[in-house]
Amino acid sequence: MKAAVVTTAGAAPEYLDFPEPETGPGLQIVDLVAAAIHPIVRHKASGEHYSSTGQYPLVPGVDAVARTADGTLVYTGEIEAPWGTYAERMAVAMTLPLPNGADPVAVAAGINPGMSSWMPLITHADEHGTPDTVMILGVTGAAGGLAVQNAQALGVRRVIGVGRGADDLKRVAGLGAETVELVGDKGADAAAIGAALGGKAPELVLDFLWGGAAESAFQALADVPGNDATSFVEIGSVIGEQASVPASLLRSRPFRLSGSGIGSFDMRRYFAEVAAYVQLIADGKVAVDAQPYPLSRVSEAWAAPAGPRPVLIAG
Repeated sequence: MKAAVVTTAGAAPEYLDFPEPETGPGLQIVDLVAAAIHPIVRHKASGEHYSSTGQYPLVPGVDAVARTADGTLVYTGEIEAPWGTYAERMAVAMTLPLPNGADPVAVAAGINPGMSSWMPLITHADEHGTPDTVMILGVTGAAGGLAVQNAQALGVRRVIGVGRGADDLKRVAGLGAETVELVGDKGADAAAIGAALGGKAPELVLDFLWGGAAESAFQALADVPGNDATSFVEIGSVIGEQASVPASLLRSRPFRLSGSGIGSFDMRRYFAEVAAYVQLIADGKVAVDAQPYPLSRVSEAWAAPAGPRPVLIAG
C-alpha cells in the first residue's frame, strides 16, 4: 500500500510503499479518509517525544477519520507501530462513528488540539462548576483558538488570551477573547497579564507555552490580592520544558498546578468526551481551520507554514 513513510529520525515523510497493516484479535482494517498533521506527530516521528519508539521506517499519524468495510465513517487512532494513520489502510481497535453531516476534515483536524483544552475544562466544571474566568497562555495557536471556543461553549463568561503576534491576537479577539500580547520580557509580560486580570485571579489557567511565559503568569497571579482559588493546567511546553514556581504563589492562595495529557486521563472518560467533542464540531459550535492535501503530497503538507492545520486525505 502507499503511505507517508519516515525513513530515519528527523527526516520528513515521503510517499512510498509500505507493508500492509497486520490484523489480529479485535482489529479491523479501515481505509483512510482524513488525518491531520499535529505537532505531536512531528515530535513522535523525530524521535524526540517521550512516547517515540525509535523504530524506523515508520508511518506517522496518531488519529484519523476512516471508512470501515460497510462504509461507516469513524474517528479512530492508537495504531500499533510502525504503522500510523498516514496510510491508505490501517488496522484499528477503537472506532467512533461520526454523526451524520460531520465534516471528516474538520473532525480530523480538530479532535487532537481541541481535546487538549476540552478535557481540563470539563474536569474543572465537574469538580468546581463552570469557571467564570479562564486564562489561556498560547492562545494564537490552533489549540489556543479552539480553547477559546471550548470555554465559550461551556458558558465561561470571560476568556483572557495571552500570546504573541498582533495580527494573530486580533483574530483571537474576533473569537470573543480579551487579549494580552507577550513581548518576551518576563517582568513586562507579568505586568501586562496582571493588568488584564484587573485584581481578580482566574479560576482556571490553560497553558500551552510553559517556560518563561508560565513564570510571568505565576508572578502576575502572586500579585493578585485576595485568596481566590486558581487551577493552573500545563498542556504544552512550546517555550521551554522548565518553569520556576514562586513559593509566595503557593502560600498566598489556594493554587493547584497539574498537567493534562493522554497519560493523565481515565481513557474511558476521554473517549466519551471525544464523542461529545465530535458532536460539537458537527454542530458547528466550534470552528476548525484546516487545509486538506492528498496523501501523495505529504512532503508539501509537512512543510506547510503556520496557519490552517494540514490534513492528509485519501487520493
